[in-house]
Amino acid sequence: MSLILQIETATASCSVALARDGTVLGFKQVNERNVHAEVITLFIDEVIAAAGFAYNDLDAIAVSSGPGSYTGLRIGVSTAKGLCFALDKPLIAIETLAVMACGITKRDGYTPGSELLLCPMIDARRMEVFTAVFNANGNQIIPTSAEIIDENSFSDLLANKKILFFGDGAEKCRSVLSENPNAIFFPDFVNSAVDLTKKAAEKFKNKAFENVGYFEPYYLKDFIAGRKK
Repeated sequence: MSLILQIETATASCSVALARDGTVLGFKQVNERNVHAEVITLFIDEVIAAAGFAYNDLDAIAVSSGPGSYTGLRIGVSTAKGLCFALDKPLIAIETLAVMACGITKRDGYTPGSELLLCPMIDARRMEVFTAVFNANGNQIIPTSAEIIDENSFSDLLANKKILFFGDGAEKCRSVLSENPNAIFFPDFVNSAVDLTKKAAEKFKNKAFENVGYFEPYYLKDFIAGRKK
């Protein structure tokens, strides 16, 4: 038996879900930038209370660990770690792009195919994205990296395979990739804490927990502060 609180803040979406033995009991979500710090603890309170549980009933806290927004990741991971310390519960971390690859297969309008490759993309400003490539079973075949996308990106794979591009970084790449008939785009994909459910349950079963004291988000790139407008 496992009751896991799941947190996703790696992108503009701030999302919290509660799952028991791989079944989602409830979730709260807003897709808006710069509100994560304001709403995340409220969402956690509401999701736990609505399901009829208390904080001490939790068995673990799972968090989407990056890459993604520096500020969003910091908020999500610090919240998760704070709960783990306060409640003496284990921490489960799942890489955000792997969460997305798992989540796309559950979206309305997704058409599965055994040969289809999955390419989640997270906006990293300008024409750069955080990305990786997964097969149809969700197994990663190209490692996570920060890539500047141009018309030659993924050309080797696109020569023989159809690739589904999705996530908040995919739309800006459509103009340079869509001329290839094997490039497919899934619009309006939004990251969700619900998508952590399967992998969080698996990690809990295997006791694949993080060291709460030393765990840090997977930023992938160094933080660069912008000028205040």
